[in-house]
Amino acid sequence: MKRFWSLITLPYFAILTACARPAERPAETSANSSNMSIYEIPLVDLEGQPFDLSSLKGKKMLIVNTASHCGFTGQYEDLQKLHETYGSKVAVLGFPCNDFGRQEPGTAGEIRGFCTKNYGVTFQMFEKVHVKGEEKSPLYQWLTDASKNGWNAQEPSWNFCKYLIDENGKLLGFYPSTVNPMDDKIVSHLK
Repeated sequence: MKRFWSLITLPYFAILTACARPAERPAETSANSSNMSIYEIPLVDLEGQPFDLSSLKGKKMLIVNTASHCGFTGQYEDLQKLHETYGSKVAVLGFPCNDFGRQEPGTAGEIRGFCTKNYGVTFQMFEKVHVKGEEKSPLYQWLTDASKNGWNAQEPSWNFCKYLIDENGKLLGFYPSTVNPMDDKIVSHLK
């Protein structure tokens, strides 16, 4: 019986470990393999207003799926710190998501109130989106489809996964929830 369980848990552990690894664009991948630009994707902010991503051309973007009731929710504090420290070089973009453990059940107003009251969030927040499954938002379709972004197919495995985009709209890296926003794996791209 012990051997049976090890055969089952070993592949599961391997999958979890693989999902938890940061991934950065391979050096030989210099351009997106499709003509679709991230700047063409329509977005709506948390207040219900259209947001034009092309307004961020020339600046890096850190895209994060967020949740108010998650073990990683404290990362809002470091996302805000990243925004305050490196805001001239990177735009932090938060996308509330209820896909993992229903940890973001709130309305737009409740999310805004929670983020402002508890973490003083002033970085750009957007309407609640799906980051996986059939209802995956167009932005997350782009972030997780190698034919659109040039190399990455890894979708968020939990709340607070991060995607770093360079100044020209190219995907630089994927960082799982366990990588803090102020980690050198991210900050080294901003110095």
